[in-house]
Amino acid sequence: MLNEKNFYRTYMYLICSMLTKKQKNLLLFINKKLRSSGVSPSYEEMKQSLNLKSKSGIHRLISALEERGFIKRLAHKARALEVIKLPETASANDIYNSFSPSVIKGGLDESNSSKKDSEIPILGSIAAGTPIEAIQNEVARIPLPENIEKNGEFFGLKVSGDSMIEAGINDGDTVVIKKTDTAENGKIVVALIDNHEAMLKRLRRKGKTVALESANKNYETKIFGPDRVKVQGILVSLYRNFH
Repeated sequence: MLNEKNFYRTYMYLICSMLTKKQKNLLLFINKKLRSSGVSPSYEEMKQSLNLKSKSGIHRLISALEERGFIKRLAHKARALEVIKLPETASANDIYNSFSPSVIKGGLDESNSSKKDSEIPILGSIAAGTPIEAIQNEVARIPLPENIEKNGEFFGLKVSGDSMIEAGINDGDTVVIKKTDTAENGKIVVALIDNHEAMLKRLRRKGKTVALESANKNYETKIFGPDRVKVQGILVSLYRNFH
């Protein structure tokens, strides 16, 4: 049982650990920028992300996050910040918010599938050992989500495995992929390794290496030379599989 002194310490710890909505949004924005580019956002970028009128508000938010132990200012580096921790209430999609799945709730039902004018093919499963070029047989068709711009070519793939669950992508889901051979740093892509093995991973380029990250702490990041990895498409949406 807590005595008065310990109760006060616990109460103050909880109060200091709590974040306002703006503090949390700024922390997640900084984390997103660091994960995608490795560089802290500028104060102007932070101001715009929170729709604030002046940079003085950003200074106060940064100081509050630093006092609460969420971020650390790096010495001798301009605008350099390090995220120490994220709030416990942050969801997987907050943490990995360089992609926020556009989930079509209810799965693939007959009413959705009746929209023939904007259907795309499901070409198979995205699983290790299956090159995209080798998937020739269309196994089904699904409607292209209405919120997706129709410029470009799209296809679907069935997700096999749990390597991307912390990005909101579960085993059995159907991902919607836009065909492209280029992708920005931090995007979730279909990557072809050595013209043989296809993976759904988050792409990171650093120097002369390419890292393919899982969104599951039980899986290691895979590092390759740039000539070994080809981008086949980027993830733009998904259909949730409800068991």
